Amino acid sequence: MNRPEQARNHRPLIHIAAAICLILLTLSLSPLAAAKKGVDFDPGLDFSKYKSFAYIGGVNTLEFRQLNPNYITDKVHAAVSQSLIQHGLKEVKPDEQPDLVVRYWANSQSQIVSPSLGTWGQFGQYVSDYWAYTYDLMRSESALDASLVIDLIDPKRKDLAWRLYLEQKIADDDSIWPKVVGEISKGFASYPPTKKEIEEKKKERAEHPPKSAAQ
Repeated sequence: MNRPEQARNHRPLIHIAAAICLILLTLSLSPLAAAKKGVDFDPGLDFSKYKSFAYIGGVNTLEFRQLNPNYITDKVHAAVSQSLIQHGLKEVKPDEQPDLVVRYWANSQSQIVSPSLGTWGQFGQYVSDYWAYTYDLMRSESALDASLVIDLIDPKRKDLAWRLYLEQKIADDDSIWPKVVGEISKGFASYPPTKKEIEEKKKERAEHPPKSAAQ
């Protein structure tokens, strides 16, 4: 075989090798899959009146071991505080009459854990009434390894004001929660809700009437 013929035969191989290298490079540079997010809120509230917040911890029903016992509560606290402060709110202690209290609940089951588990204290579970629609929607569509729900509760009304759902499908227990809590700031990008989001939420609630706790 002469050299021109050899060159013609090698060209397809070179193109194939280049394509494989490009695919491998793309895969290596691809970002990790982002957490699935969901937001619910009371469209009848004036969110501009909320000037302060206090972090009160949460309910943790994880199935696998944690990196350390306080990892999630500390990371949630730091991320939520940073996000709310960026939106102009001031963090205070729980006994300093905050406008909002922040609570989380976390689980590692295949669906959002039933909120009947755990100790909820003076504030309710908020999975009935108008809050049931988004809660049931997230639960029915979830087949994920980690779920984190963050509640912003109005302590004067003793009712939920705003809620963030974060979920991620990851097989590695050691990496699952850093990725989930890393999405908190992105979830809070929609706080407070815009006028358009408020109108959409009003329409949604009109189409989906409140659900009783017994249903």
